[in-house]
Amino acid sequence: MCTLTFLPLAGKLLITSNRDEHTLRAPALAPQQYEYKTGNILFPKDGQAGGTWLAMHQNGNVMILLNGAFGRHEHKPPYRLSRGIIFLQIFDTADPKTAFEDIDLDGIEPFTLVIWQRGSLWETKWDGHDKFIIPHDAGQPHIWSSAMLYDPEVIAKREEWFSEWLAANPRPDAADIRCFHEFGGEDDERTALRMNLDGILLTVSITGLELTPGKCLMHYKDMVTGEIAVTEMTEK
Repeated sequence: MCTLTFLPLAGKLLITSNRDEHTLRAPALAPQQYEYKTGNILFPKDGQAGGTWLAMHQNGNVMILLNGAFGRHEHKPPYRLSRGIIFLQIFDTADPKTAFEDIDLDGIEPFTLVIWQRGSLWETKWDGHDKFIIPHDAGQPHIWSSAMLYDPEVIAKREEWFSEWLAANPRPDAADIRCFHEFGGEDDERTALRMNLDGILLTVSITGLELTPGKCLMHYKDMVTGEIAVTEMTEK
């Protein structure tokens, strides 16, 4: 939920996400398909609140959560619902972008959603007061880092690392971008893509989505246990 890359390639799309979380939080459950009113949704489940930070719908939509909106905010619990539960309420629709526009977010902590639906790419933000919707070019690579964890200088540095990696890897595959998410960056663990803040906050999982026409492959690696789960979903 804290570092995300979007990489369109010939015949496929790679979406990869690092989840950075407190070590005291309950471990997540490996991805599986859950039945919702609009169809099956594939996602890893947060072991504490029961929501998620990344999901693939059988209708072809994909959505990813990042903490914060435009910058660091003050954490002021209690909140009405967890962001991971709000995520699923928005995603259990045919049109998550419109669902974001319509849903009541009063009492919800600030967040960012990156939404891929019907060939369009959107970045939607809730800053605790207002909603923002930003379109992106779905034909170009993108990288996002959590505004809650990283200041603008670090975010810019990570964008530079991604550009350098793209230049050095003109024909990447899914394993290559997952490797970037695990080993990319400099020696400073506080800013590297696989981050570690004094053993208290660290990258606990890396999830890679490989989308091809009619099918999605989700590769999930638990960075604490080393366990890997690979799950396939067919679009309907």
